[in-house]
Amino acid sequence: MGSHINSLSTRRGFVRRQNPWDGRREGAKHLSDRSRLPKIVKWALGILIVLLVGFLYGFVPWFLTGLATTNRFHFRDPNDAKTPKDFGLDFQSVDFQSRDNLALKGWYVPGSAPGAGEARGTIIYCHGLNRSRVEMLPQAQFGHRLGYNGLLFDLRHQGQSGGHISSVGYWERLDAEAAVRYALTEKTAPRPVILWGVSMGAAAALMAGAESPDVAAVIPDSAFPNFEEVVRHHYYLFRQFARRRWWWFPSLPGFPVVDEVTWWIAWRAHFQPREFDLEKAVKRINPRPILFVGLEGDRRMPPAYARALYADATSPEKQVVVLPGERHGEGFNLATQQYEQAVTQFLARVDSSGAAKPAGR
Repeated sequence: MGSHINSLSTRRGFVRRQNPWDGRREGAKHLSDRSRLPKIVKWALGILIVLLVGFLYGFVPWFLTGLATTNRFHFRDPNDAKTPKDFGLDFQSVDFQSRDNLALKGWYVPGSAPGAGEARGTIIYCHGLNRSRVEMLPQAQFGHRLGYNGLLFDLRHQGQSGGHISSVGYWERLDAEAAVRYALTEKTAPRPVILWGVSMGAAAALMAGAESPDVAAVIPDSAFPNFEEVVRHHYYLFRQFARRRWWWFPSLPGFPVVDEVTWWIAWRAHFQPREFDLEKAVKRINPRPILFVGLEGDRRMPPAYARALYADATSPEKQVVVLPGERHGEGFNLATQQYEQAVTQFLARVDSSGAAKPAGR
């Protein structure tokens, strides 16, 4: 009835009255139009945040772990095209296998003690991550000059050796063990057998030394205390680098990125992070000699690492030397005279300590 009256024409003398519900409907429509845009913006922002979080906390850790494990790239080395012959050394190309059946390739450099026929012993050289055996050619030349046989080889997933993944030293310990076995059995190399490694090679050498009684002494250059610590430290270095290079890169907190990177590397390489502990390994090398080497300005493996491992070691024949220099893993080339002096004195102590006999036998 009321709606009929409201619809009457003013020609009949009536004035149309507005239905109060019309205003409410129009107001609701305006509110709906006004709120529609903010909802779209909110959805877009939400999607953007999800993508950003996924990138920073998903892709970035995954990408970083790929650099350390599956990506097969090689840092340039001034000796890349060289062989031991370029350093005045006779050598043989050799092949041997790790316990998990990976093919490893290397060079065997026979030596002899000055003024004597037989070599003083055998040094096995273990290179760093994304490097190859050529990194250790200067050290091998020095070892030969002291009268030692040398075995330089490519660790798994590096150089010409087999394997599809690197474990930053954990499984590489099997490669170092295989090199020891090969030198003693196939080459009947004289004892003592010394493992000399740089960075990842130092980790492999320490873990192999802890497990193999045939290792008489270890020279770990630029090693780290444990896997979780080195991941944490390198993440903060990467964050500093990224912030300097890309102003927009956020300063992500260590948690949960460090835990994600740790998990990704361990998952890709199939090991438990807590088992990768060099602080425990150095205790198991007791009483065999260990010479820890660090560089004063090395940001990647600071000298505090060498000193910490020295403190953890229980061997009475342990030493630590911190040399001047900044470039990671370049101590032998940056402070050659001091490095050679430290190793010469250390090997003399190895000779006098009776370490030529296998430990525990």
